Amino acid sequence: MPSVKDLRDRIKSLKNTQQITKAMKQVAAAKIRRAEIAQRQARPYAEALSAMLRDLMNAVGTVDHPFLKPGREGAPKGVILMTADKGLAGAFNSNVIRLGEAVAREDKNLVWYAVGNKARNAAKRMTQTTAFDVSLSAGPKIETARRIAARVSDDFRAGTISEIVLVSSKLVSMSIQRPESRRLVPIVAEKSVDAGNGPRGAVEFSPSPEAVLTRLLPKYLEFTIFSAMLETDASFFAAQLIAMNNATDNAGKLIDELTLQMNKARQTAITSEMLEIVGGAEAIVG
Repeated sequence: MPSVKDLRDRIKSLKNTQQITKAMKQVAAAKIRRAEIAQRQARPYAEALSAMLRDLMNAVGTVDHPFLKPGREGAPKGVILMTADKGLAGAFNSNVIRLGEAVAREDKNLVWYAVGNKARNAAKRMTQTTAFDVSLSAGPKIETARRIAARVSDDFRAGTISEIVLVSSKLVSMSIQRPESRRLVPIVAEKSVDAGNGPRGAVEFSPSPEAVLTRLLPKYLEFTIFSAMLETDASFFAAQLIAMNNATDNAGKLIDELTLQMNKARQTAITSEMLEIVGGAEAIVG
């Protein structure tokens, strides 16, 4: 059985750990508010951009743009694997990396574009090529998104990769962060069905739908990556908030259990000392 001193040291260490996890929980709670605000502010632009892209692709006949054409046959897929830079967020990063590994098992011919330190480390462990890596917090996110979009676009146009696939996390709720995989390029036209919303007014594009679409497609890729980065930030802080809250509660339970053990050990030590004193006194009297 551990001594009273050992138990006291363990309780002190757990209290220090509990203070750290409690502070990290408060930091995550503050940061997730800012991340959610940034995500909500970007959402109207993303919705308008998607609607405009859908209208344009339905309005034009043919556009000579690489994003609307299949990639070079036989070229590997380009996968943007996006995680957080740090850990201590439960299984958040592991779930995204596990989905990336599942994509790699389905198709061995891949090229990784790692976004986030955890994604970079995971990509290095895999057998495929890592063409590009950057930290999620490397400067302003919009600038980082432009760098990533420019690199994958250049590789797709050059025929180095045949597709651009994004593997990232989606914030469903504060307690649910779901990893998802989606193809960004080539873009396939989808007919829009606005059931129940009534007829939509005619939209005029200047100088022409083809010209607008040609300018819009690179912006669409940039903002999709930027939106995924904001989503990853919010998902990470939500996962970290839950993980640190659980760690704080578990530390409190362990402290209570060890305190009970320490009190029992102390009582046992006191009882032993009293028995020794009584035995010694009786021996002297005898």
